[in-house]
Amino acid sequence: MSLEIKFLGATGTVTGSKYLLSVNKSKILIDCGLFQGLKSLRLQNWAPLSFDPKEIDAVILTHAHLDHSGYIPRLVKDGFRGQIFCTPATKEVARILLMDAGHLMEEEAEFLNRHKKSKHQPALPLFTQKDAERAMSFFETIEFRQEKLINPSFRFQFQYAGHILGAASVIVSVGDLKVAFSGDVGRMHDKIFFPPEPIPKVDYLVVESTYGNRLHASVDSADELAEAIQEVYSNKGIIMIPAFAVGRVQALLYDLSLLKRKKLIPDFPMYLNSPMGIDVSDTFVKFKDLHRLSEKECHEACRAVTYVREVEDSKILNERSGPMLLIAGSGMLTGGRILHHLKAYASDEKNMILLTGYQAPGTRGEALINKARELKIHGEYIPVRAKVKVLNNMSAHADYSEIISWLGQTKGLRPRKVFITHGDPAAADELRRRLAEKFKWNCEIPVQNQIELL
Repeated sequence: MSLEIKFLGATGTVTGSKYLLSVNKSKILIDCGLFQGLKSLRLQNWAPLSFDPKEIDAVILTHAHLDHSGYIPRLVKDGFRGQIFCTPATKEVARILLMDAGHLMEEEAEFLNRHKKSKHQPALPLFTQKDAERAMSFFETIEFRQEKLINPSFRFQFQYAGHILGAASVIVSVGDLKVAFSGDVGRMHDKIFFPPEPIPKVDYLVVESTYGNRLHASVDSADELAEAIQEVYSNKGIIMIPAFAVGRVQALLYDLSLLKRKKLIPDFPMYLNSPMGIDVSDTFVKFKDLHRLSEKECHEACRAVTYVREVEDSKILNERSGPMLLIAGSGMLTGGRILHHLKAYASDEKNMILLTGYQAPGTRGEALINKARELKIHGEYIPVRAKVKVLNNMSAHADYSEIISWLGQTKGLRPRKVFITHGDPAAADELRRRLAEKFKWNCEIPVQNQIELL
């Protein structure tokens, strides 16, 4: 019985993760993510799929980030009626993210139509909040290390991957053949999450390469954060921190709570202006067995800042003077409330924009890293005079050294082939070279729509 894998996303890019596995007439998807960043990538979200969603038996979801889960509501809208398997924590986080994404897409379409800024008449959302809600009815949760039989062709199990709450690697079995999908691999010495579990011996491996050509700095993110706060506070400025609501917000809150407890930062107004980030933080208490923080530390982190939920309260923040710290989504400045803060404060040199993680090509975050002096926001160009800094050790992805360390824990692991995905071309190629040199493995970087018979 031969297994066919088709690479439908995360090839040459970190977004749009989708892998189609086929045995006879049985088909499953590993992840079902949105393409983000460059316009040429985002347009792929609107392109017809190369398969019929009605023919997919199941989706296996590694974790809730939108580049892995964000196409699911559209898949259901277009006819998918199978099951969506994930860990219990991933289901809760996915509900928050997908509902919010649908809401934001509806808001954007309404804005474009009202201001006649779209080439399409009318502009339509890729999916709505109602579509996201409907999609959640297809989710079924599976615990870590519990083997699940999908049908006579496929069985699988989840393994703890760190990265974010509920994240997993997936081990798929087809007869005697085993294929591991790394998902997004967490850090080996993360402050919040445990290290990723070693994978078992497998015949084939699909591994991410987001930081395949980089090593994370050895500095403590809390020290860098304290230094940035003290610098801006002394100038009575405003720190804007774009942050992913899942993972990054919680890491920031934990660092801020530690700094406050140790009195290493002044007592001044700090806000989390992200309803989604607030909701995700609450789930950390529920799933406390999946991370290092005690219940007390979770509550302490949640109390480190003032929560802002309502739109009107968010608008008021744009009328205040510093010193002040604002955390808001999205992490790569592709949308969300952070854009309104940038419009209000990015032009003042007393202020600072503090980036906290990977910035995909084509995003405003990447433009800032490349020293852009203006950003296009809501159809107008906003000057950037605020300082731009990066918290170098805040990433939730393993670097190449950590991936090598993780894979090296499995004694006798000699896959027939390793597929390097989920990375920019340079990162994927560097990880390919390092894995081939270290382990003498046969490594390949697949291209979009490549089909492999395993």
